[in-house]
Amino acid sequence: MKEKLYNIIFEADTPEGKAYDVALIIIIFISIIVAFTESVPTLAYQYKFALEIIEGILTVVFTFDYCARLYCSPKPRNYALSFFGIIDFISTIPPYLSIIFPSARYMILLRSFRFIRIFRVFKLFSFLNEGYLLLQSLRRSMRKIMVYFMFVLIMVTCLGTLMYLVEGSEPNTQFSDLGTSVYYAIVTMTTVGYGDITPITALGRLLSAFVMLLGYTIIAIPTGIVTATFIDETQRKSERGKCPRCGNKVEPKDRYCRHCGEKL
Repeated sequence: MKEKLYNIIFEADTPEGKAYDVALIIIIFISIIVAFTESVPTLAYQYKFALEIIEGILTVVFTFDYCARLYCSPKPRNYALSFFGIIDFISTIPPYLSIIFPSARYMILLRSFRFIRIFRVFKLFSFLNEGYLLLQSLRRSMRKIMVYFMFVLIMVTCLGTLMYLVEGSEPNTQFSDLGTSVYYAIVTMTTVGYGDITPITALGRLLSAFVMLLGYTIIAIPTGIVTATFIDETQRKSERGKCPRCGNKVEPKDRYCRHCGEKL
């Protein structure tokens, strides 16, 4: 019974396993619709009884799913601490937390992470490989991005200070303090431009124009860093008999990794 339950819940290669995963995805979709409906006061009041019944049924279903996964997993601890295990737990616990913290019920939107299983159900493993490459690229680019972030942080602090020196002494100025001036520099450099703070002097407007143009020139740098790393990642070959993706051993004649399917 335990083995059969494992094949249904954890495996997507059998008709029963695929049907279970598809049904679970549909239930997750319904739970998200319920959460959005409950956030609209008029609908929540009009359909309060029906929504409570549906949420109660969904809570039972997700609780059973999580407990069944713990029960039939060969290593329950490993499953509970895995990515999917944590997501499954987080998507199960909100209805119980809402008894003490009512706003916690909207944490059920985290159930949308479980849609990742759709890649396994419909054999979209190539998308998973691309997602892995993107994550690897981001991980390898993180140091460069952090250096860039620190540079931008120093720059907006200096530009905000200059704006405060130029505009801070003017009557009825909106640049009342350094924090507000740095906030203006961040909003302007990132080209968001809320317009809630505007300079009134000619020098201040000139400096603002410089910050805007500067923002256009440096805003794309992180994208370039990640793109270059992504290209390097996709062009990596097997190194010393190991797959560049999963690190498992491969043979020189192999065209694809027998463990993860990565093209060598």
